[in-house]
Amino acid sequence: MQTAAPQIDLAATKAKQHAAWSAGDYGRIGTTLQIVGEQLAEAVHCSSGQNVLDVAAGNGNATLAFARRFCEVTSTDYVPALLEAGRARALAECLPVQFQVADAEDIPFESGGFDIVASGFGVMFTADQQAAAGELMRVCRPGGTIGMANWTPDSFVGRLFKIIGKHTNASASAPKPPVWGTEAWLRDTFGARADAMTITPRDFLFYHRSPKEFVDFFRTWYGPTLRVFESLDQDGGAALEHDFLELIHDCNTATDGTMKVPSRYLEVVISMH
Repeated sequence: MQTAAPQIDLAATKAKQHAAWSAGDYGRIGTTLQIVGEQLAEAVHCSSGQNVLDVAAGNGNATLAFARRFCEVTSTDYVPALLEAGRARALAECLPVQFQVADAEDIPFESGGFDIVASGFGVMFTADQQAAAGELMRVCRPGGTIGMANWTPDSFVGRLFKIIGKHTNASASAPKPPVWGTEAWLRDTFGARADAMTITPRDFLFYHRSPKEFVDFFRTWYGPTLRVFESLDQDGGAALEHDFLELIHDCNTATDGTMKVPSRYLEVVISMH
């Protein structure tokens, strides 16, 4: 007898995710990823004056990249503090950007309103992944472009998620963000609406002074990691830190005691019909 797949409590999952992303200070992590936003803006071949929506923008890496190219950018996220960090960065560079609190699963804009819809390591973390994907396609105009940067399952970040899942006994039915970093899922999800889809594997390099300092940095400032460490007792926290350090050791290309770890992601460019 075949048993039904367990259902995900999307509301509970979203509440837990919101609490995690609201914890710590993601901006300290996000700013290190700026090069990804710049590469994404180049990959979609944006033009000055185009209307761009940055979905799950965090502290605004893709937002700033498009604004620097004189696009008309609207930056959205469901965590107000992240948008405020992006606003401060835009003001520091005198970049005119519109900021609005918005849920990636229910984007409050009209259909077909944007020339480019972008997300850098953002929309992949939604609870209802199919709803979020549908919203990206809905708000992108016919002939427009969707651009994303998504971590792959076997990347350093993807493997870190697996470690966290092991230490938190995450449900097998819970959303798995790195599925957005698989070509088969992307083509199944977006292919029917796409005239063309270009998927380019890239590596982002995580640098730090030492592996231990990197772990301390993430457990202090990166909300999801911070919340997991807070949920564990002393032995559990020590075990998680051990596995985190083992992962870094396995991936580290530095030989001078510092950390230089590549993490694979997919740069996705979808031309909509």
